Amino acid sequence: MTERFRFNRMELAGSLGDLGTLLPIAIAMILFNGLNPMGLFFSLGLFFILSGIYFGVTVPVQPMKVIGAYAIARSMTPDQILAATLLMGAVLLVVGLTGAIDAIRKWTPDSVIRGVQLSTGTLLIASGVGFVIGTSRFQELQNAAEPYLTLQAVGPIPVGIILGVAGGLITLLLLDSKKFPAGLIVVGGGLIAGLVLGAGSGLGPGSFSFHLPRILPYGFPAQADFTFALLVLVLPQLPMTLGNAVMAYTDLSKQYFKEKSAKVTNRRVCVSMALANFFSFCTGGMPLCHGAGGLAAHYRFGARTAGSNLFIGLIFAGLAIVLGNRIIDFLKLLPMSVLGILLIFAGAQLALTIMDLKNRKDFFVVAMILGITLASNLAAGFLTGIVIAHVLRWEKLSV
Repeated sequence: MTERFRFNRMELAGSLGDLGTLLPIAIAMILFNGLNPMGLFFSLGLFFILSGIYFGVTVPVQPMKVIGAYAIARSMTPDQILAATLLMGAVLLVVGLTGAIDAIRKWTPDSVIRGVQLSTGTLLIASGVGFVIGTSRFQELQNAAEPYLTLQAVGPIPVGIILGVAGGLITLLLLDSKKFPAGLIVVGGGLIAGLVLGAGSGLGPGSFSFHLPRILPYGFPAQADFTFALLVLVLPQLPMTLGNAVMAYTDLSKQYFKEKSAKVTNRRVCVSMALANFFSFCTGGMPLCHGAGGLAAHYRFGARTAGSNLFIGLIFAGLAIVLGNRIIDFLKLLPMSVLGILLIFAGAQLALTIMDLKNRKDFFVVAMILGITLASNLAAGFLTGIVIAHVLRWEKLSV
């Protein structure tokens, strides 16, 4: 039991490490797309708990970023997003149960996996910096760097910069501290800062009661929603999911947990995500996945066992049951700049996985994937990287 589950301050701190990725997309899909807050966070919490119990190690849970980003930017309807959620679940179930994912992994060189990890880490760092300086897409849509704080600047200096610098320094000082875990101090300090600076105005004595998720709160999507979702959301998302949320994630889990992650296989991860998306569809939530970036975040801030999953899962599910749809008002307490600091350190942890590469051609593949990702997207980088890696196996070619 102690090997699979530990319940201490390090596990709690580690459980909070990926909030920088999770909360901005989740909150934006509630505010801009109209997803059900209670159902979203209840399904999220339940997926954390069940995946941790089953796999027996720290397991990340994240939104599907391609679907999330495009849906937010285009203000898509809940029916279109839920159709994509159900379709992704079906595709992942087929890919996992048939073993097709193993064939895909066989044709994916390790250098491509490292390229996906470096690219994902770099994107996380860039997103984190954007949250700190106030230039992320979410902040632009809200027309404010810290949309939920009453104080936006101290003199000429934006308050997000002040909170971000303070959070960064605290993280650097406490990153390896077991007495005062960095994740716990930074997130706790962020919640206090949010309260002091007026972000908790939506919460009051009448906010707390008992809630359970509704089944299919928006009804069943129409056929047109499924057609649209398949072409616009699912097909662009699929390569990134297979590359980052399956193969790069399982590879990283083996690096971190060795034989303890024996259950974390490509097939089981696909089936796990499929079941999560079926349940999220039923509760009006968002598309869910695992991911290498999330695991790097949890691990860097102290998570080492499935106890971290139970911590964060019970927090989300508990808040959803107690607050219902008003859970969004509680989560707004965390300043965007604090979430940005979590993203920066998580991204750096993931990017450093390329340090085990030694071959010049492997580094070339990694660099190409990063460049293509920055110029277009991770799915294009992943697919092109596979082609480049196989071409470079020809001995007559040099880089």
